Amino acid sequence: MEEVPQGCPGTGSAQAGRGASCQGCPNQRLCASGAGAAPDPAIEEIKEKLKTVKHKILVLSGKGGVGKSTFSAHLAHGLAEDENTQVALLDIDICGPSIPKMMGLEGEQFLEDNLGVMSVGFLLSSPDDAVIWRGPKKNGMIKQFLRDVDWGEVDYLIVDTPPGTSDEHLSAVQYLSAAHVDGAVIITTPQEVSLQDVRKEISFCHKVKLPIIGVVENMSVFVCPKCKKESQIFPPTTGGAEVLCQDLKIPLLGKVPLDPHIGKSCDKGQSFLIDAPDSPAALAYRGIIQKIQEFCGLHQPKEQHLISS
Repeated sequence: MEEVPQGCPGTGSAQAGRGASCQGCPNQRLCASGAGAAPDPAIEEIKEKLKTVKHKILVLSGKGGVGKSTFSAHLAHGLAEDENTQVALLDIDICGPSIPKMMGLEGEQFLEDNLGVMSVGFLLSSPDDAVIWRGPKKNGMIKQFLRDVDWGEVDYLIVDTPPGTSDEHLSAVQYLSAAHVDGAVIITTPQEVSLQDVRKEISFCHKVKLPIIGVVENMSVFVCPKCKKESQIFPPTTGGAEVLCQDLKIPLLGKVPLDPHIGKSCDKGQSFLIDAPDSPAALAYRGIIQKIQEFCGLHQPKEQHLISS
């Protein structure tokens, strides 16, 4: 994963990409190109386009394979269970767009009347096609998604991102800098190898002034479907997300147990919340979704200024 260097001046600084701490950073050229430059006009255009979107939530993870897209899909499903709530799910994982598969969509952008999805996966001739793009083309695609898609009147826009703190994340934050973003939900698993990258993700959020709604621990325990005994598949050797959140004073939104049926539901493009509504994992999801709704309700749109290059 590409790490935010110590002493990073931030992309809004005149020293962005030029300071001593920028040497060796993979985003040095991108930051330097924007330092001191006029703001991209797309920022204001996106602000106008998204005025009809009440709440905007980014789903982030420091490590790949921790269930970030799975959580994004079920957050969208859970919010859309209220037929009066309009939900949109934007997949900006350009090289690994798994949302269309998880949502059971093949070339369609709307799953239900109140749930719309957009992904680069809809633009591929085959789901097996590789997207081999450098940063600028990825950035242009994200800009187009935010500016040119007719989102309409939406209560929640969920943005599913790839793992890390690189081009896609900088682009999303930059283009949303004039719009109100409620914050980020950060996904992890219990083991330290995941948590160490989550700390970098949290550092990224602080540097770009992106509010953190909270952390979700996926695959926290395995609950045997027969005897109901709990087993730790990924031992929290350093205390897991709970200790991390206590140390960094960040809300822990909840822990989702490891359940094989979650993967099966995603492969079938169905909502696990409907397939197994009374399971421990489904109950955990619903508790987390409720906390996110409460957070958004307490943080109504107001003037907000994220960093922008």
